[in-house]
Amino acid sequence: MIAAPAVIAEQISFNKSWKEQKFSLFFRNKYNFKGGTLCVASDGAVTMAYRAVPEVLWVASKASWKWNVTESVPATDLRKKGGDDRNLAMYAALLPEAEAQKLKGASIRKLLGSNAARVLVYVWGGDHGRGQILGSPYLGNRGKRVVLRNEGTGSHLESVNLANDYKRAFGGAKGCSCWYRDLCG
Repeated sequence: MIAAPAVIAEQISFNKSWKEQKFSLFFRNKYNFKGGTLCVASDGAVTMAYRAVPEVLWVASKASWKWNVTESVPATDLRKKGGDDRNLAMYAALLPEAEAQKLKGASIRKLLGSNAARVLVYVWGGDHGRGQILGSPYLGNRGKRVVLRNEGTGSHLESVNLANDYKRAFGGAKGCSCWYRDLCG
């Protein structure tokens, strides 16, 4: 008899457990974590709202979310540092389990700076084709951007396969996943 693995489905609520990471002078984003929804207003700002997923979800190979944009940034080249404006992005930081345990509770900067980290950045914005994988001008070979939507407005439900996208972006099997929400204006 072969036992099927348990199916893990858990919603990660937007609540006061989320933290904000500011960058340089561009930190005018306003976050509202109410009712399980995150709203962000941005005016030329770059910050991150993030939190670690519960350890039980480190083995997750899929993720889904709904996002809504009411005012879009113009189409940009997501490969260019400083010219890579986008509406929203969802980060998935993937690490070998030993490294994830070592970095448990660390800052987002330390996690993203780990040489063992591989980061998938799911992006709404830019002028690239859906599903295209682009290099990250900030993370080097450790990060890849996966285009889900070009610039524009609307509301969309996204569902991604972290394991398949990891293979397409980096080759090989995915390590344990600790993913974060990034909302950059």
